[in-house]
Amino acid sequence: METTAEFLKILIPALLVMYAMYLVMRNFLQKQFDNRLLDVKLKNTETVLPIRLQAYERIALLLERISPNNMLLRLSDPSLTAFAFQQLLLSEVREEFNHNLSQQVYMSDEVWEKVRTSINEVVTAVQESAQKMNENNSSIDLAEEIFNYMIALKRDPIGEALTLLKKETRYLF
Repeated sequence: METTAEFLKILIPALLVMYAMYLVMRNFLQKQFDNRLLDVKLKNTETVLPIRLQAYERIALLLERISPNNMLLRLSDPSLTAFAFQQLLLSEVREEFNHNLSQQVYMSDEVWEKVRTSINEVVTAVQESAQKMNENNSSIDLAEEIFNYMIALKRDPIGEALTLLKKETRYLF
């Protein structure tokens, strides 16, 4: 019995010291892991943040380029028929959208959906305005009808998308 008591006198402090060492090592390793994770996140942020900002810039440029005010002035050609001008406008919107399609990866679903909705509203404005045209109408007639359509909406879908895009971009900072 005395041997067992002596054994326990040695074993219990040894176990306590081992448990204390376990706790110290666990805390040390957890701090090391947390520091490395922080370093990885910091490096990731240094790499991804500029790419995200560039994506937001490109989408803002897309929205500005397909805005009826800008697009109609930029692409206007009085020698075109209304039908040819409609095709040119729709082609421009499609190209701009397809060129920037991959940027959706860097923004929220809400912003991307708003961008897509605003693009679709511009396409709808062009198509519905073109339906009111006949073969004698020129591109100027179509441009006027598109302007009238956008005014009748009583809201600016491109402006709304830009506002949401800017709001999310500001959130990054």
